[in-house]
Amino acid sequence: MVFSWRGGPGARRLLLALLLLAAGKSGSGQVHYSVPEEAKHGTFVGRIAQDLGLELAELVPRFFRVASKGRRDLLEVNLQNGILFVNSRIDREELCGRSTECSIHLEVIVDRPLQVFHVEVEVKDINDNPPVFREVEQKVLISESAPLDSHFPLEGASDADIGVNSLLTYRLGINEYFTLKLKTKNDKSILPELVLRKSLDREETPELNILLTSQDGGKPELTGSVQIKISILDVNDNAPEFDKPGYRVVLFENVPNGTRVIQLNASDLDEGVNREISYAIRLILPVSEKCMFSINAETGEIRIYGKLDFEENNEYEIQVNAIDKGIPSMAGHCTVLVEVLDLNDNTPEVMITSLSPPVREDVQVGTVIALISVSDRDSGANGQVTCSLTPHVPFKLVSTFKNYYSLVLDSALDRESVANYELLVTARDGGSPSLSATASVSVEVADVNDNAPTFAQAEYTVFVKENNPPGCHIFTVSARDADAQENALVSYSLVERRVGERALSSYVSVHAESGKVYALQPLDHEELELLQFQVSARDAGVPPLGSNVTLQVFVLDENDNAPALLPLPGAGGAGGAMSELVWRSVGAGHVVAKVRAVDADSGYNAWLSYELQPAAGGARSPFRVALYTGEISTTRSLDEADSPRQRLLVLVRDHGEPALTATATVLLSLVESGQAPKASSRVLAGAAGAETALVDVNVYLIIAICAVSSLLVLTLLLYVALRCSAPPSEGACGPAGKPTLVCSSAVGSWSYSQQRRQRVCSGEGPPKTDLMAFSPSLPQSGEDCLNSSSEPRQPNPDWRYSASLRAGMHSSVHLEEAGILRAGPGGPDQQWPTVSSATPEPEAGEVSPPVGAGVNSNSWTFKYGPGNPKQSGPGELPDKFIIPGSPAIISIRQEPTNSQIDKSDFITFGKKEETKKKKKKKKGNKTQEKKEKGNSTTDNSDQ
Repeated sequence: MVFSWRGGPGARRLLLALLLLAAGKSGSGQVHYSVPEEAKHGTFVGRIAQDLGLELAELVPRFFRVASKGRRDLLEVNLQNGILFVNSRIDREELCGRSTECSIHLEVIVDRPLQVFHVEVEVKDINDNPPVFREVEQKVLISESAPLDSHFPLEGASDADIGVNSLLTYRLGINEYFTLKLKTKNDKSILPELVLRKSLDREETPELNILLTSQDGGKPELTGSVQIKISILDVNDNAPEFDKPGYRVVLFENVPNGTRVIQLNASDLDEGVNREISYAIRLILPVSEKCMFSINAETGEIRIYGKLDFEENNEYEIQVNAIDKGIPSMAGHCTVLVEVLDLNDNTPEVMITSLSPPVREDVQVGTVIALISVSDRDSGANGQVTCSLTPHVPFKLVSTFKNYYSLVLDSALDRESVANYELLVTARDGGSPSLSATASVSVEVADVNDNAPTFAQAEYTVFVKENNPPGCHIFTVSARDADAQENALVSYSLVERRVGERALSSYVSVHAESGKVYALQPLDHEELELLQFQVSARDAGVPPLGSNVTLQVFVLDENDNAPALLPLPGAGGAGGAMSELVWRSVGAGHVVAKVRAVDADSGYNAWLSYELQPAAGGARSPFRVALYTGEISTTRSLDEADSPRQRLLVLVRDHGEPALTATATVLLSLVESGQAPKASSRVLAGAAGAETALVDVNVYLIIAICAVSSLLVLTLLLYVALRCSAPPSEGACGPAGKPTLVCSSAVGSWSYSQQRRQRVCSGEGPPKTDLMAFSPSLPQSGEDCLNSSSEPRQPNPDWRYSASLRAGMHSSVHLEEAGILRAGPGGPDQQWPTVSSATPEPEAGEVSPPVGAGVNSNSWTFKYGPGNPKQSGPGELPDKFIIPGSPAIISIRQEPTNSQIDKSDFITFGKKEETKKKKKKKKGNKTQEKKEKGNSTTDNSDQ
């Protein structure tokens, strides 16, 4: 490497610092080196890595590379030591011709990050070319009459070198006739001329041979020679002469072939043949294999004989001879200088010198995407090129050096919007008209995991029938990810949680790839009505992104549970025979027994109906069973002809498809009114089937006991009335809360197949008539009935609130048949409403909810049906009743009009034993109040 240094060591250090600073900036500044031509392979040029501020260790990882126009093997970089060296022979004359400046422009490119450095290596000329004459021998014709000091121009030599190496000097071989004179032209080139110093005599010396030697100014000096052959002619003492010794012509390039350049004119003072002149081109500079001009020998007109190209040569020198036809002939000389003007005939060239691999969509704004270089062979404004980019968004072009541009990211990328950009780079010169060239740049956007999988809905509802086969497909979830490749690969999984005592994964599973949801086991509507869980969708990106969707799986009921008979006291469990005693004196319509059954299903599958199987032999039975209540009643008065033991088969059927059934056996024993009846199975429930003799009950004793019990019941009713008279906070029946189950027992309460416990109220608005259930044989609380593990208890054969009430009866709940309650031995029979969900029979009463209430409403209105038109007035009704087969009593009273408490009718189910206990507790402070209230007790049967 050759540097030109002027100054001391301080100046050198300053220059080195400036070079390092310039090399450290990407796309700006330039490092300059110089190397002599013809340098040997491996010649040191410069420490390019150090001068550019790059570490040797990062050359290979950053893909250090060198690019240059034209031949790319002249210079090379050793990546081990960062030294730029000569790789092959450099011939300056071949590379740059006769240009005074000759440089090799290198582009040094490194990645991570992408940087470009511009390095210029100047090729120094050495004196490797000797002067060369075009011809080995030059012929010169000189008349013997030529006067002394005549000048005869010679053709000079040419040297391919430049500068001092091309400065030529001439010397002439020793002779006695001529001396050499050097003539300097306008371009500072030297033209040798012969000067006649001694008169010639053709007869004495017809021919002379003189050696002309040319020497350049290089070190070492190189020489070339040519033989000058001088022919001495006879006298033709006037040579032709041109108007001017030199001419100048200006032409545009690309002029048509045959265009006239100039018309030359020469004259000769001689006469005759000696003044006839012919023209010829002696030499055209620069020397080329192509003949660019032609001349008419007769007229001296010069025309274009080729194609002028400013980019090849912008100036021509034509040396013309005018020779007369004398003997010997004489010649005149002139020079025509042709200047070629540039036209905008070259389109710009666009080259993409470096293009980054696919660009990540999260790359920062300002990142260099590609390097672009442009060039134009024209000069001046025709060679000035500007670049533009289409479309402008999201990239832009930034000029980094002369005719060099960087394609830079101007705004954020989004692969999901545009995955590939086709950019058009347009290069346009400044000519008129301007020319342009285009180059396409394709930029591919690499995906980044920036989109989470999304579901079409946030929640899905699925309906599955119960008893499904294990492993059945119930639903398919699908999530879409806007990313690509592995970032869009979605896998599904369950969001694990507990469902009761079990894990969610024991119920369902989801296929990781397809999103199909499978039920792993048969689902049971009676166990699980709604299964709610979440499915997670997660992509395979890094880091992974995910989202959840909620699935609500509703298990639909199927008729898979047959009606179950409730166990009866003394029957030995569910399905056992039920025994009842019936007096023969009862009339038609008397309820003698009641069959109870429940169905674990819901809706119509749990809507039960009862039907009496025909007796053997086709005999007509005096009993019938209510279609929807299961109450067995007489169809006529019993007589002596009826068998004393009646065996009835009751078929219980649900309304499912297909319907399931159960059969109950009822044994009825007909006894006379005067006989002491045996205890029924329900009365002897605590004795577990032990039979005892019927006791003759004193009617008056029973009435006395009932009267004492009524006082206690009235006290309780008063307490309840005071509690219910307060304004309720929610609803008409007291505070709202979780529905409760009224448990069935041996002594009577409600049977509620929906497994809910409720406080049932009759009437609209504030509570006016309360119907409360007491279970004397159950000391534990009502919550124990919710425990499915406890033993089922015998139901009370009174009221039954069937599960069929949930089957869709939306307007009202009708009474199927009227039950008959007795008011003790010998007392009148009282019609009593029974709740059911079927269409009422003509003689039945009905129970209707208030306006706006649903099936599960807590407020009801009781009405007696048309089948019981005879109802005693308030003064005729007894104030207490006994439920058959139960120790419970019913007390009915009506407050006087001037009573201070709530004027409501109360019907209360209670226990005789519990009545006695409560009577002792409240006897002291409630005695007076009980007496006043007892006197006003009436029957309010029109509710």
